[in-house]
Amino acid sequence: MLRTLALRPFTRPAAVASTASAALRSPGVHRFVSTEAPAYKMILAETQGRVAVVTLNRPKALNALCSELFHEINDALARFDNDDSIGAVVLTGSERAFAAGADIKEMKDTQFVSNYKTNFLGHWVEQIGRMRKPIIAAVNGYALGGGCELAMMCDIIYAGEKAVFGQPEINLGTIPGAGGTQRLTRAVGKSKAMEMILTGTINLNADEAKTYGLVSAVFPPEKLVEEAIKTAGKIASKGAVSVQMAKEAVNQAYELNLSSGLHFERRLFQATFSTKDQKEGMSAFAEKRKPSFVHE
Repeated sequence: MLRTLALRPFTRPAAVASTASAALRSPGVHRFVSTEAPAYKMILAETQGRVAVVTLNRPKALNALCSELFHEINDALARFDNDDSIGAVVLTGSERAFAAGADIKEMKDTQFVSNYKTNFLGHWVEQIGRMRKPIIAAVNGYALGGGCELAMMCDIIYAGEKAVFGQPEINLGTIPGAGGTQRLTRAVGKSKAMEMILTGTINLNADEAKTYGLVSAVFPPEKLVEEAIKTAGKIASKGAVSVQMAKEAVNQAYELNLSSGLHFERRLFQATFSTKDQKEGMSAFAEKRKPSFVHE
């Protein structure tokens, strides 16, 4: 399907132009235009080389997460995941807010029975959980509630210096519902996760998030997306099969005991020796030249 998408140079709308990095304003960035799919209303979907950039674009609502927004995110991610020309994805928001939480107006009057029968919020995590390609969250400003959960669904988190992470759902008479109690605990430990989730008022700034291991690196806000694209580009330049296997193996570390995890890793390692990229990579190393991966 993606092969039929036409690409044209993309100029970011004025509403979000102030948050764009130099990388995203370059002539090499493109936005999807397709007669097969409706135009996105709440996100921007762009490409730069082998890197895709998905930008949440509800500036008036501070990128509050609603069902329509997540359907668009899922659609864009599915397309990029099935596009052989894309090797990694960057997910970002505005300089003021990555996503300030869920759209409370949308969910406040829903009822348990309908939520249970329709698996409410289930579609928030399905596509990202299925993604074979790495996703880097570039978080500027607020990442609260569902915004924090969305960032934690990604494989790597980069933060701007003014980023704020928190799970304030307890203040609304509810609890995190898209992974906050599970992923945050794994990232920062039980005591800190309990403190953040049970008080709903104790958040992490960017430096604290880095100290706890929630984020990998902190950058000036205006450089954040550019740096995320650089790292995504490095990842996308590697052999796609090995990248996919490495991501799968690391994620299994959360699911398996050590013995099973080591066995899983070893089997994937052995499997890489059936790929063209392993032969090319090791040959290039022995011959002291740069490898030319074919993603097979």
